[in-house]
Amino acid sequence: VQLQASGGGLVQAGGSLRLSCAASGRTFSNYAMGWFRQAPGTEREFVAAISWSGGNTYYADSVKGRFTISRDNAKNTVYLQMNSLKPEDTAVYYCVASSSRGWIGARYVRDWGQGTQVTVSS
Repeated sequence: VQLQASGGGLVQAGGSLRLSCAASGRTFSNYAMGWFRQAPGTEREFVAAISWSGGNTYYADSVKGRFTISRDNAKNTVYLQMNSLKPEDTAVYYCVASSSRGWIGARYVRDWGQGTQVTVSS
């Protein structure tokens, strides 16, 4: 599947951004989706994931309560609403598609998008 992420940008601490990821090439509703991020000099880390139906969501502890993942299967799009942003949220954010309908971990990620930069200033 091809994944096109958008919505990144520069925001002040405490602000909000909404990332979008449009998918094509596979039946979107057949697989779980997720977001990862990578800051300079660090390893890529899991941020959030959502099952094929949207019924189950998963979050890293560092973003729980501030970020919300959702999906619109009619639009083949997954979203990441990011509120109360902190400078440590600065990273390139990657949209991913799983090989499974449920989210069963990074090991089962099949496709990666190109990434969108999020920069949070203090």
